Amino acid sequence: MSGMGSTLQLTNSTVVAAFRSALIHQGIIALLIFFLLAVLWVSVREWVPAARAATRAAAGPPAAEPAGRRVIRIGFGVLWLVDGLLQAQAAMPLGLPSNVTEPAAASSPGWVRQLVDFAGQGWAYHPVSAAAAAVWIQVGLGIWLLTTADGRWSRLGGLATVGWGLAVWVFGEAFGGIFAPGLSWLFGAPGAALLYAVAGTLIALPGRAWLGDRLGRTVLGVTGLFFTGMAVLQAWPGRGFWPGGRGPGDLTSMARTMSQTAQPGFLSSWLRGFAALTARSGFAVNLITVTALAVIGLALLSGQRRVLRPALALLLLLGAATWVLVQDLGVFGGLGTDPNSMIPLALIVAGGYLALVPAAPEPATQTAALAPAAAPRAAPSAPAGGPRPGWRERLDPGRLAPALGTASPRTVAAVGALGVAIIGVIPMAAASASSTASPIIAQALDGSSAPLDFRAPAFQLTNQRGQLVSLASLRGKVVLLTFLDPVCTSDCPLIAQEFKQADQLLGGQARQVELVAVVTNPVYHQLAYTQAFDRQERLAGLPNWQYLTGSVAQLKQVWQKYGVAAQILPAGGMIGHSDLAYVIGRTGRTRQELNFDPGPGTASSQASFADELSSAARQNLRAS
Repeated sequence: MSGMGSTLQLTNSTVVAAFRSALIHQGIIALLIFFLLAVLWVSVREWVPAARAATRAAAGPPAAEPAGRRVIRIGFGVLWLVDGLLQAQAAMPLGLPSNVTEPAAASSPGWVRQLVDFAGQGWAYHPVSAAAAAVWIQVGLGIWLLTTADGRWSRLGGLATVGWGLAVWVFGEAFGGIFAPGLSWLFGAPGAALLYAVAGTLIALPGRAWLGDRLGRTVLGVTGLFFTGMAVLQAWPGRGFWPGGRGPGDLTSMARTMSQTAQPGFLSSWLRGFAALTARSGFAVNLITVTALAVIGLALLSGQRRVLRPALALLLLLGAATWVLVQDLGVFGGLGTDPNSMIPLALIVAGGYLALVPAAPEPATQTAALAPAAAPRAAPSAPAGGPRPGWRERLDPGRLAPALGTASPRTVAAVGALGVAIIGVIPMAAASASSTASPIIAQALDGSSAPLDFRAPAFQLTNQRGQLVSLASLRGKVVLLTFLDPVCTSDCPLIAQEFKQADQLLGGQARQVELVAVVTNPVYHQLAYTQAFDRQERLAGLPNWQYLTGSVAQLKQVWQKYGVAAQILPAGGMIGHSDLAYVIGRTGRTRQELNFDPGPGTASSQASFADELSSAARQNLRAS
């Protein structure tokens, strides 16, 4: 009924079923990618003699991966896989914009909110494809990092991590809240996704960057500077961390809020206990936090090895306590998309420490590690000193087959992981670039359209311009028919705008489609009201828009023929009526009935209904 729009639950069965179906189908494609690559690789190695010869020529012990790089690569590979699984939560398609990205940007400046809203629109308009895309991008990155330990493909995996990490940091985390008040390391600053990007940068560095202790000193020094700055912000008066503060960084309110979310009972109990502790001894808790942050920061800045281990132990202890008692493991308190910032930060610091204190090389490889790198072996078709081959030569089957045959299993796995990520990148890019919305939102609100095939009941009424219009006069065009109350202030204006958007989506085909509405108010049915409604909704200039009215007897006859129930609502002149639309083909036969309760009336739901209408019109234009 008009004014009774429904809301869209985050676990709507239609959307959840479509999301799971998309994941299953795309998962099958991902498995096929790995299967076909494996078959092709084995076939080339067995059937192409050049590949076998090149394999024997290239045989040799692989170079040892620096321990710091290995910790970061494997650790973040596992994190990407975990994040991919978290993205597969049933409520993620509809819940991420409202429960994750919008709250993250709520207290940031307007320009940050605009950036987040811009990205969120693509997700809101295409929730199923965007949510499935995020799953496969992150699973692909995780497999990529875990399977390639060195070489060009490993560095490319790091670069891919940088790109996706920065995208998530900007559009998903609102720059990690660094432009919002209440910035604190306790609450996840500077944002987990930025730490993923930092890790990707370290992985993408050439091997020579990991020789010596310069990189380790740089990583620990920058981390120390960050911790020192966080200590200053945590100690700054008036920011809500000292007793009596009412700023956005109030630690007690944060802990209380997190304790009320759905989670295991023991975690909720710990959070309530910590909230009580901070409420009772807030000064001492913040003093300990500020002191620990300052000590860790100064120790890391010093670079002195004798103080690094105690500082790292303190960092791990403080980080573990914060992760559990403040960040709620990063996965509770809503739709968790990652374990938050503590684990990524610990991995980066551990990698930096291992780079600063490298393990002694094995005797058999020590000389090789210190010796200058050997000149790369020239490819068979590119003699030394000759011109480098162009892209056409690189794609020549005679070059590709040996290259594929000599590839290691890890390289083949990396190519497969890239394919998995691309499964996500393509629909994500399409969703971001599309200005239309998926009809899945309309279907989730009102169900799928009912296919029909009967002669549409005839009518003859007067349009907003005072002209007689009959169904017979519209023969030869597709008719989109609905029923609107001209004095309605809830659903009817939304439905009218959805018809207007459908007209815009039809483009040149709109000349073959008539948008028709019939008045459903027996009190306010005169031409003046239909004309006022058109002016209000800016429909007066739409040439194929017909808002029809007539006498009460004529209107009731049409309502009865089309199954429209109408009743006067209490305390007002609005009419409660059925929200529906009919699609009538060129020959005057009813082809579809659409339940048209516009739901919450968001931009995405309006665009989805408009897309459903325009798609139904196009389908009937093609069928005739």
